[in-house]
Amino acid sequence: MDKHFSVLAINPGSTSTKIAVYQNETPLVEETIRHKRYELGDMDAQLRMRRDVVQSVLTQTGLKLSDMDAVVGRGGLIRPIESGIYTIDERMLADLSADAGLTHASSLGAPIAYDLAKEVGLPCYIVDPIVVDECEHTAKLTGLPGLERHSIFHALNQKAVARHCAKDMGMVYENGRFVVAHMGGGISVGAHRYGRVIDVNDALAGEGPFSPERTGSLPASSLIKLCFSGDYTEEELLDMVSHGGGMLAYLGTDDLRICEKMIMEGDEYAVLVLESMAYQVSKEIGAMVAALEGRVDAIVLTGGLAWSNRFTGSIKQHVSLIAPVKTYPGEEEMRSMVDGVLRVLRGQERAKTYEP
Repeated sequence: MDKHFSVLAINPGSTSTKIAVYQNETPLVEETIRHKRYELGDMDAQLRMRRDVVQSVLTQTGLKLSDMDAVVGRGGLIRPIESGIYTIDERMLADLSADAGLTHASSLGAPIAYDLAKEVGLPCYIVDPIVVDECEHTAKLTGLPGLERHSIFHALNQKAVARHCAKDMGMVYENGRFVVAHMGGGISVGAHRYGRVIDVNDALAGEGPFSPERTGSLPASSLIKLCFSGDYTEEELLDMVSHGGGMLAYLGTDDLRICEKMIMEGDEYAVLVLESMAYQVSKEIGAMVAALEGRVDAIVLTGGLAWSNRFTGSIKQHVSLIAPVKTYPGEEEMRSMVDGVLRVLRGQERAKTYEP
């Protein structure tokens, strides 16, 4: 009989903290604690608050840290690294506390996991952080020396769903070629070739399709003029691009369900916005097909927007002749983190040391 391993997983989001406890592949606890933006405070305050939230959930469910075999946190904005499971150490924490790391809530995952694990002497890890960088060198140049493209995307869910799709197709992920579109508050579309993501849009920096809350790629000249118009501060423009653009800017909502309700009530502008967003995702998929030299085993649609048949149907209309389109709504981030740690605990994979 397989040994039972218990793993605590922690995934901080911009306005939520997801907490799960798994015993092997079976979830014992799955909680999502919502936070009001005005309650969050600075990152140090958030670290304390979210760590207390995790402790509270464990107490309420009758579990203790000493019952666990390992703790895993969502990986944040550290330096670029290859895909894998990494042991959380002081060097990683130092990079997460730097200015760049403090701009994304996922950067709190490793410090929370480290603090909790340290209390009872447990190993702690991150799995496939958002900075996974396996891109080809030709994908990095932009046309302006000194300004390179970066690989920051939904690596955890993209990798997990691609593995899931490959298994469903009777394949091994490392032997396949997939285009994966993660479609949530931000949208990232990656070209997966034999287990490596060789190109992907940097959704955090404003590349690719517009999304429910992000602008995506913008005309450079028009954006430069906007920057020097005097109408906005740097912080306001950064917030506009990352949190106040896309569907939210057009319709006043970042909820696709509300957009679809508007469509049902006859709002033709809402139709245009949704169809335009789907069109831009389709174009990005086409670009990743080119990165894979036109040989694709499947196009995979995932993330919260993939629950919408209308939205995915519009994308399929554009790309279904290229390759089979597989849909996996939602995300598998918690299970993916746990699966990675289980592979380490079972001796199937070695945890890597953070050496960027």
